[in-house]
Amino acid sequence: MARSREPFISLLLYRAFKWPVVAPTLRFYLRGRTYGLEKVPKQGPLIIVANHASDFDPPLLASCMRRPVAFMAKEELFKVPVLKQAITLYGAYPVKRGSADRSAIRSAMQAIADGWAVGIFITGTRTPDGRVTDPKLGAALIAQKVQAPLLPVCLWGTDKIFQDKSGFPRSVPVTLRVGELIPPPKTGDRAELEALTNRCADAINALHDLGR
Repeated sequence: MARSREPFISLLLYRAFKWPVVAPTLRFYLRGRTYGLEKVPKQGPLIIVANHASDFDPPLLASCMRRPVAFMAKEELFKVPVLKQAITLYGAYPVKRGSADRSAIRSAMQAIADGWAVGIFITGTRTPDGRVTDPKLGAALIAQKVQAPLLPVCLWGTDKIFQDKSGFPRSVPVTLRVGELIPPPKTGDRAELEALTNRCADAINALHDLGR
């Protein structure tokens, strides 16, 4: 039987990282604006599909969702002692970069069964301008298998956080917008998965077009 909430220890860690670190960074340093947060279900199965332009995206996205979000992370990170345990508690699960990793799909499905919201960057990798141009089918496939709704979310401005060689994050304006929930596909038919994936991509790009 699926849990309605993520593990309690993970919820505590999420709050411990969000309030002293991520939330002040978003609000003051990045002059963050958020729209549509009332559309985020506070519990129950959920797949958040978003664009991706910066390493800042996962913590910013999770912080704004008002609930912990489990993300895929490159498998190399899970080979580092202590770090492996830490990111696992934060909901991360491994994926082989550059491949269609079935184990990552199974891990995402298990995370949803354990009560997590799962975050998936629909392009599979970062894009220079934050727009979605080549969406992948993974989110729709997982949604169909676990019958979880998809929530399009757009991060605007994060592509400009790192734009010089110093490696230091710039204080640039960032905006996060939440779209409307999209029901999961009824079947695993490829045409239906592609249609739903394109619907999510179009929703994210429409939010991106709204800008600041």
